[in-house]
Amino acid sequence: MSMTGKKYAVGIDLGGTSIKYALIGEDGEFRSAGKLPSMADISAEAVIGQILQAVAESEKAVKGLCLDGIAGIGIGTPGIVENGTVIGGAENIVGWKDVELARIIREKTGYEVTVENDANMMGLGETLYGAGKGASDVVFITVGTGIGGAVVIGGRLFTGYRGRGTELGHVPILADGEQCACGSRGCLEHYASASALVRSYIERLSGREDGNCHEQIHGRHIMDLCRKGDPLALECLNRHCELLGQGIAGFINIFSPQLVVIGGGLADAGEFYISRVREKAFLHAMPECAVNTEIRGAVLGNRAGCAGAAATVFQSLSDRPEQQTDRS
Repeated sequence: MSMTGKKYAVGIDLGGTSIKYALIGEDGEFRSAGKLPSMADISAEAVIGQILQAVAESEKAVKGLCLDGIAGIGIGTPGIVENGTVIGGAENIVGWKDVELARIIREKTGYEVTVENDANMMGLGETLYGAGKGASDVVFITVGTGIGGAVVIGGRLFTGYRGRGTELGHVPILADGEQCACGSRGCLEHYASASALVRSYIERLSGREDGNCHEQIHGRHIMDLCRKGDPLALECLNRHCELLGQGIAGFINIFSPQLVVIGGGLADAGEFYISRVREKAFLHAMPECAVNTEIRGAVLGNRAGCAGAAATVFQSLSDRPEQQTDRS
């Protein structure tokens, strides 16, 4: 079927627990959405089966909504991606190494398929349809269990040579720092993730008589304590924002972006959190590099990955107009 009207793509956000998928228009409009178990603890084949199921569910939605068809499939996946192949770095999915994901899904479905790292997809989604809408040069950073990120230059993802760059969480900030999960030492992720904030709080809490049950302590709990003025929680948050701000200052000095967008669970606290990170980042950034930069919280939440994945389909099609073919 020839696409003469508005184009729609399937955006898929693959995680260790679930697969989020959506049918999304060129303007970022979500026409349908769903979620499936990823089966990441079983095998790569099981995960691929779930991705195909997500595509099938999206095809049903196309028919139900009487749309023209599907222009392609975009997939955001954990790990390092090179030319549509997951080459490694996705420890939360069993067997997810050297998986030619784009080729496999293309051959199974007949659609054009784009595959990128999940954090990159989130960053592109926030740039084109979320907090960065209207901007062309954006650094996106998500602060959760770890720290992920993406760099968008001229409205396009910058991923480094052969897709192996922009691991923003693994920029060393302390030369003699502690061991990071990546194998290096002193990484931003190890010191400024939400996990690091919780770890720091628990370490300082240990000697207090009014200590809480450690199993109940998480980032949101600490933010709630900060809002109530708890001195220990505020001490830990201030240190966290100092370290994260230093990392962001480095990104500002390198890229001088229009926007730095911060996502993840801690950013859900809004300006209470973002304003503290913003203050520290601008304190350490070179004024000449930061003069055109704003720092904002993300707005799309868990929809960003699907939105960015769909966007890579539309960008890919615009790059190869002579190859625009669509399945009926």
